[in-house]
Amino acid sequence: MSASLVFHARHAMGRKVRGTALVANDGFSARYDLDRNAGIFCRPGHKLVGQSYVGKILVMDTAKGGVASAWMLHEMRSRALAPLAFVFNSVNPILVQGAALGEMPMLAGFDIDITGAIPDGAAVELDPGSRVISILR
Repeated sequence: MSASLVFHARHAMGRKVRGTALVANDGFSARYDLDRNAGIFCRPGHKLVGQSYVGKILVMDTAKGGVASAWMLHEMRSRALAPLAFVFNSVNPILVQGAALGEMPMLAGFDIDITGAIPDGAAVELDPGSRVISILR
């Protein structure tokens, strides 16, 4: 697969991954938005309610939540019920810590609204070493 569109992030961490994008212009809280046992978004009113996040590259507007997110992401990964990676327009330090603890790649900070640029269901590649996300074709 070759890349058709490439977007550059200001912040990145983790390993290179490929997967399916799950996209919503909504926030992300590991504590309040997820059913961590079923692997789905569960908060009523969330744009992804009922959808599985397991093994997906989440492309979201912003990270929400506090210190519980860090251990929750680590715990989800230990049970193979975690997202593959995160892509955010903006992120808070707590979720960065949680993604690092859970060994989940992350990109954040774009010159455009990344949730409007990446189609839901698109095959994408994150390359944190180059700070890019590419839509594959």
